[in-house]
Amino acid sequence: MAYALGIALFAFAIFVSVCLHEAGHMLTAKAFGMKVTRYFAGFGPTIFSFRRGETEYGLKAIPLGGFVKIVGMTPQDDDVEPGEEHRAMWKFPVWKRTVVLSAGSITHFILGFVILWVCASFVGMPNPALADPQPAVVAIQPCVVTEAAGRECREGDPASPAGLAGLQDGDKVVAVAGTPVANWDELLNTLRSTPPGATPVTVERNGSQQTITVDLAAVTRYKERKNKDGELVATTETEQRAALGVGLKRVVPLEVTYGPVEGFTKAVGFTGDAFVGTWEAMKKIPEKLPKLWAALTGEERDPETPISVVGASRLGGETVEQSRWSLFLLILASLNFFVGIFNLLPLLPLDGGHIAISWFERARSWIYAKFKRPDPGRVDYYKLMPLTYFVILVGGAFTLLTVAADIVNPITIFR
Repeated sequence: MAYALGIALFAFAIFVSVCLHEAGHMLTAKAFGMKVTRYFAGFGPTIFSFRRGETEYGLKAIPLGGFVKIVGMTPQDDDVEPGEEHRAMWKFPVWKRTVVLSAGSITHFILGFVILWVCASFVGMPNPALADPQPAVVAIQPCVVTEAAGRECREGDPASPAGLAGLQDGDKVVAVAGTPVANWDELLNTLRSTPPGATPVTVERNGSQQTITVDLAAVTRYKERKNKDGELVATTETEQRAALGVGLKRVVPLEVTYGPVEGFTKAVGFTGDAFVGTWEAMKKIPEKLPKLWAALTGEERDPETPISVVGASRLGGETVEQSRWSLFLLILASLNFFVGIFNLLPLLPLDGGHIAISWFERARSWIYAKFKRPDPGRVDYYKLMPLTYFVILVGGAFTLLTVAADIVNPITIFR
């Protein structure tokens, strides 16, 4: 029930953010005096509508977005009434048109920032201390899995060597076979170079140290390999290692809050990081497409492959199911930043494409004026329709691919 509620709530939040995107266009257009004739939330059949002044507002049956009609945005929208030709969008200075066209993305950026501020101030943000090496404080596992398979314990698996030897949850490992261990990463590296069998393990418990002999288990694990970006990648090669049968017991809180004032400063920094991270992720989309297709055909889903609104909503459902509201909000903020940046790409029918055409027209008029030639006027949008249809086709195919992958082989956080 909580999972379904989370999906519905996240989908509704996306719908609201898209409606606010369109409201950003509408409000800035009205502020400049442009004529706005329609503003609707949703698509398809109209559920209800009403008129205030010259604008019709309403709700449609399919909650998959929204739209606003600004007269004169394109040549097809030039149905302005006699005497109001000056209110057509294309009649306004290019900077005003740019503000109106970019207002949707700016709305997404503002929403993302507000969400981050709420998280940093009241709900919780990931603790930056988690990025530091964690103390080697252990949680005793019920077993060790001897083969190279990431799975839970099951009947027949050998018991944890640490548990059999008397180690306890909360013990801090400070040495293995006489080799000092300063943190969890060093513990893992030391175990990799330690042969299985009876091994002295020194732990700190209740402020005092003691050495316990542990019969380290022999296990098979996949070798670790990093790509050129320093990221761990999957391999099929295996190696023999020694296993202690413990996991990391976190002594550092997962999340922290900063209060409204410091939270504002933190949100500014988090927003900058989000912009950089979103842009870097967008640049990697082409190289992730083969992995997305592989996931659709049955291979393990790479967690860094793109997701659709369906996938994001499923993640939202998981976070609500686990009562991780901070993660729910962070995913929503990330989606707003992505949509805002993507929408500014200089491609029709995106807002960025309309902005690029407006500035192209302005630059072309300036150049023609320098050469004392007649102003060539507006760009013929009809000639750009093949390119627009191509972008729509590619975008539609990408959307179908991500939606299919999110249904057949979804990315999960907790499962």
